[in-house]
Amino acid sequence: MLRKVLVIVMVVLALVHGLLPDMIAGDVVPLLLVLSGLAYGVVATDAENPTVYLVVVLAAAAASQVDVLSSIPGIGGVLDSILDAVMHALYASAVTILCVRAYNRITG
Repeated sequence: MLRKVLVIVMVVLALVHGLLPDMIAGDVVPLLLVLSGLAYGVVATDAENPTVYLVVVLAAAAASQVDVLSSIPGIGGVLDSILDAVMHALYASAVTILCVRAYNRITG
């Protein structure tokens, strides 16, 4: 249940940040995306077998870096800004997975 709530929160925050970047002042939305990504990394993924999730994060990061969605006429820039916002949560969850895996290797 918590996993679904975190995904919904991340999607809503990314949409708000991508579609209406001036709606919430400051860097509150990226901070909330990072915090929800950290929580998702702990709750929803298996630190000992994160290969599929980390490949998805790498693929999304590559698409975000080259602004691949900007080539879509009309809506591409908006989609690209939403993807950039989602990357805050994905990077945070990937770092959390790596930290939990390192902790498990050191203590176990």
